[in-house]
Amino acid sequence: MKGFGFGRELRLLTPSHYSRIFQEPARAATPFFTLLAKPNDAATPRLGLTVAKKHVKQANQRNRIKRLARESFRLNRHQLDNIDIVLMVKTGIDEQTNEEITKQLNKLWRKINERCQPGYTPPPFTPRDKRQNKGKSSKTPRTQR
Repeated sequence: MKGFGFGRELRLLTPSHYSRIFQEPARAATPFFTLLAKPNDAATPRLGLTVAKKHVKQANQRNRIKRLARESFRLNRHQLDNIDIVLMVKTGIDEQTNEEITKQLNKLWRKINERCQPGYTPPPFTPRDKRQNKGKSSKTPRTQR
């Protein structure tokens, strides 16, 4: 029977573990999460969590998000290759229900695992004009008072 614990060997513990991942990582994102990952030399996948007070003000909400992330990782780690993952949250995550968070995380584990495969090539980057996304036209003249 496979173990479903979340021991020390499944966590990123030191700043050097985190800094290695921030250098040219594979990325996967949803509106509330960003995952960064790189293959590792360990025998298991490992998880590091960053839930900034800037994005989630209340400590109980930060703890809830971390607890849900650890639980989701713990249940899905047997389907992951040997990769190191850093999970970062975005603003607004504290307004999501536990079910919505778990659903997004389950989708992200599959996506990041696929993107860490040796032959994976990311889709071509196409820049977007941020002003068009907000409904403003770049040719609108300003009115003077």
